[in-house]
Amino acid sequence: MKWSFRVARVAGIDVNVHATFGLIVALGALQWSGRHGGQGALFGVALTLALFACVAMHELGHSLVARRFGLTVREIVLLPIGGVAMLTGRPKKPLHELLIALAGPAVNVVLAGVLLAVGASLGLLSGPPALGADAAPSPSTALAWLLGANVALAVFNMIPALPLDGGRVLRAGLAMAIGPARATAAAASIGQAIAVLLFAGAVLSGHLVLAFISVFVFLGATQERTAERAASVLGGVPVGRAYNRRAIVLSPCDRVSDAAEHILTTYQTDFAVLLDASPIGVVTRADVVRALAEGGGSAYVAGVMRREVVRVDADRSLDEVLRIMSERNTPVVAVYDGERYLGLVSQDDIAEALTLLQFLPTSTRYGTASPAARRAEDMM
Repeated sequence: MKWSFRVARVAGIDVNVHATFGLIVALGALQWSGRHGGQGALFGVALTLALFACVAMHELGHSLVARRFGLTVREIVLLPIGGVAMLTGRPKKPLHELLIALAGPAVNVVLAGVLLAVGASLGLLSGPPALGADAAPSPSTALAWLLGANVALAVFNMIPALPLDGGRVLRAGLAMAIGPARATAAAASIGQAIAVLLFAGAVLSGHLVLAFISVFVFLGATQERTAERAASVLGGVPVGRAYNRRAIVLSPCDRVSDAAEHILTTYQTDFAVLLDASPIGVVTRADVVRALAEGGGSAYVAGVMRREVVRVDADRSLDEVLRIMSERNTPVVAVYDGERYLGLVSQDDIAEALTLLQFLPTSTRYGTASPAARRAEDMM
């Protein structure tokens, strides 16, 4: 994620902190410094960092189980409102999604149990927990806060509202009975209804943070519904139907200015650089703009092209190709029919295909033409 930097690497997974994370740390210091001065400020910072370490472990629970089921974990990002595990792709089975969703809250339950056991053994929880504004900075106060925070994280995340863990558990359960598309629609509707109720309660009680979270839940549920619709449309369409069969190609000796001219006079923004009918690189609009900004308009495209060309088979679905693009962090892939290069497909191409395909009848949408039939068309 942009504006984030790595603070740790656990089990091969980067734990990153967003630049805005400093705001919540400052808020923690301010909250405790009012009554307890500099000592309180330091305590507030330490308590905030400990709390977000628990959040990071919650997300790590999701990530490790997701990786066990073959999903790629790009990173864990800590934000002022919580954490998010950036997973590539979706679980293949409802049971996998169920276990991935439960893993995060389960970590918080385990942490709460460990804190409770430690507090009891050290005698730090012998009296009423110190959670109020008058609580003094102390080990018992920190223990009580972290214990309560882990319980709250487990309980709140199990609210059955997408995109919270409880919403994913609900969707997984429904998917086992009615299929993923209908399950997502139902779970998203429930999540939106809960978000509206939370927002109304937050406004009436003046709880601005809860109001912000409810908006996040509502938008997240909407995004989940949209993503599932896109997957259902793109999942049955082979990428061999979406490449541009009349695309302009470049040679290694063409200039950057030549590519810029094509961008200006056509709708094409990505170009394969071919040598003996095989791609040796790709030049994107971003590559051309960057080269021009550096005064390299007369440079050969061989000097600015992306030499690693991600290859996909023509029979792969557009949904799979989109996932591959995300995993490989590439905006464009090369489509092949066996060993024969066909053309390029970009994320913009897939977005445009989605816009058109969702309005076409199913029979027209999926089509019947094979790569062999398309080769015959190309020869006519």
